[in-house]
Formats: sequence, structure tokens, C-alpha cells
Amino acid sequence: MFEGHDPYLVALSVAIAILGGYTGFALAARVRNAVGVSRRVLLAGAAAFLAVGIWTMHFVGMLAAPIPPEAVYLVLPTVISFLICALVVGISLFFVSIGEPSLLRVVSSAVLLGLGIVSMHYVGIHGLAGDFAIAHDGAMVALSVLVAIVTAYGGLRAFLARHDGVRLTASAIAFGLAVSGMHYTAMSGMHFASVTVAAHHHAAIGLAASPQILSIVVAVLCFVIAAGFLLSLVPDPRRQNLGTAAEQVSAAEAVALQAEATPVALAAPRLTAAPLGGLGRPPRPAPAPRLPVEGADGTHFIDTADIRSLRADAHYTRVHDGTRERMCPWSISEAEAQLDPGLFVRVHRSHIVAIPHVTLVRKEGDGAVIELDGPSPHRVPVSRAKIAEVKARLGLVRRSAHAPRSTLSPSSSTS
Repeated sequence: MFEGHDPYLVALSVAIAILGGYTGFALAARVRNAVGVSRRVLLAGAAAFLAVGIWTMHFVGMLAAPIPPEAVYLVLPTVISFLICALVVGISLFFVSIGEPSLLRVVSSAVLLGLGIVSMHYVGIHGLAGDFAIAHDGAMVALSVLVAIVTAYGGLRAFLARHDGVRLTASAIAFGLAVSGMHYTAMSGMHFASVTVAAHHHAAIGLAASPQILSIVVAVLCFVIAAGFLLSLVPDPRRQNLGTAAEQVSAAEAVALQAEATPVALAAPRLTAAPLGGLGRPPRPAPAPRLPVEGADGTHFIDTADIRSLRADAHYTRVHDGTRERMCPWSISEAEAQLDPGLFVRVHRSHIVAIPHVTLVRKEGDGAVIELDGPSPHRVPVSRAKIAEVKARLGLVRRSAHAPRSTLSPSSSTS
């Protein structure tokens, strides 16, 4: 497969594919916790780095191949090959990032992505022009298509998984080796034949670039991928906050959190029944044990014990289970009415959090920020008006000795 190839450029092409895969997956891993514009930017960045990694690996591999020295690269097919790669990667990531991805959607996206990678390869090969003709072995073409689709499926599965550390590195290495394997499988089935007349006609079509110019372009893209890889190694501030949680809340306070949260909440006025005689508020209905969330194949239900936070999204709500957000058809007010007030508290007009899952609270500006646990920890803002209540619910406020345990008066709170 590598006969006649430059071994150093072959190694570089594999390394570029691995670095591009790592950077793309590292960005993709953060998409699930992002919202709004940040989510779209991360998704675009993940698609861009994966596409650049695949395309750059392809042309580094082309430079490593024993191509006739008089060969040039037609600019139009070369540019089109990159656009195909970027387009199919972006579409595939988009389809598996919305809602709850079903197996059918992941497989369909993998087939689309695999065929797109193969199309990118052969369109790029079509951009070669010179005193030769190119023939392809049909069996190797079919094998390269199969490798590309399997590669795409593995890549999308890596995108959907919550990878970090060693697992992220292993996924990137597998991705790089698989993409490189597809390329060199296809190259092993490609043969050059000297056909002078047809080749001159081919070379005369469109603007062409020499291998030296392509080398400069590829070198710049290699630098971009390497820079993106180094930036992806910068720790996520949210995960850094987890490391400082012990400094913010001592072990004794963490124990007090569990001991204080339940009695305080159970004594809250919201749980008291109406007085005899029908006066006052009607009794609160029993809390809902589960919340509905929408998936690609229908409506699922998530136990309230697994919920970390809820975020208002227009007339609907986004429910975070510690791993990712999913859409709930209830509004934020409907969700608040259905949840157990002993476990959940509205900390902002657009946010509700589960008190038992809070791992960190710290002041930020006029308000505060709390961190919630889970495989993908995330932060939720706390409005200034809710800081005292949140501190009381977390057991961080000393009550007055004369104050009844059923009240959480802000006047008895300390900042």
C-alpha cells in the first residue's frame, strides 16, 4: 500500500488526521453543554477542524505518493474537494446534534459522511493533470468506500459520546488511522498510464497549481490544525472550577448540605396544606416523578432524580441530566409547579436547579454561579435576589436562634 511513498510524509499525514480528529472531537464534546450562538460556533468549529484534518491528510498523502513529476493540480477540482468535505461533515454533525439521535439517523449520517469523504478523495484525484491517465481498481474503490463509511460511523459515535482524557485521545487516534487507511486503500488501487494526447487536453482545462504551491497551502493548514490542537488542550474553566470546589466548600459544609437541604425544604411554606375550612391556598399536588423529553423517535421520560437543571427556552424547557440537554414540552413555570420544591429551587427567572446535585457556589458580579455534577458538569447563573435563598438551601447560612425552622427569612441570612 505504501510502496513508493515518502515514509516521512505518510507519517505526517497520519499525524495530521489524528490532530484534526482530536481538535474536532474536543470541540464536539462541548457542543452538548453549549446553548444558542455558542452551540452553533462550537458545532461549526468541530466540523471545520474535522474537514480540514481530512482534506489536509489527503493532500499530504498525495504529496507522499509516487506521482509523475510533471503532474499539476487543477485549482477548481481541488477547491471543490474541500467544499464537499466541509459540507458533508457539517451536515452530518448537525443531524446527529439535534434532539435525541436515533440509530437510523446516525447510520444515515455516517453513510452520507463516508460517501462525502470518498467523493472528496476522488474529486481531488481528478484534479491531477499531466501526461498520463489515471485508472482505478474497482475492488479497491469499493473497499475504500466501505472503510470511509465505517470510519464515519465511528467518528459520529465519538462525537455523540462524552469523551475526555484517554478516551478522547484513543478516539482521535482511531479516527486518524481510519481516515488514513481509507486514503491509502484508494491510492493502492490507482494506476498511472502514459496517454500524451488526452493528458495535454486534460492539463489545458482550468487554472492549475504546481506541487510546490500545494505544499505551501498544505503547510499553512497543518499549522492551523496544530494551533487548534494546542488550543484544545487549554483546560475548560468549568472543569477547573471542579478542582477548586473543595476550596470553596469544605468537606464539613458538604456534609451539612445534605443534612440541611431536606429538613429546610420540607418545612418550607409551599408544602403546607390549606387550613381547615377551605381558607388559603389549595394543597400542592404530588410532585411528578418524571419529566417528558422529546427525542428523534418520540417522547421519552427522565426521572427527576437524574435532573440537574432546567433552562427556559421560549415556551419550552431544556432539561440537563448531567450529560446533555434535552427539550421538555413544558414551560419553565409548568415544570416548577410539577417538581418537588424540597429538591428543586428556581435560582433565576430562566433557571431551576436540583439542590442535591450542586457541587460549587461562588459569587460572580452582582449575582452568583453554581456548578452541578454529572459526567459533563455545567454552570447555572443565580440572580442577586436569589442568592440568600440558595445559600440557605445549601446550609451555608446560620439561622437565628429565635427564628422558627420553617422560615428562611433573608433578614436572618449572612452574605
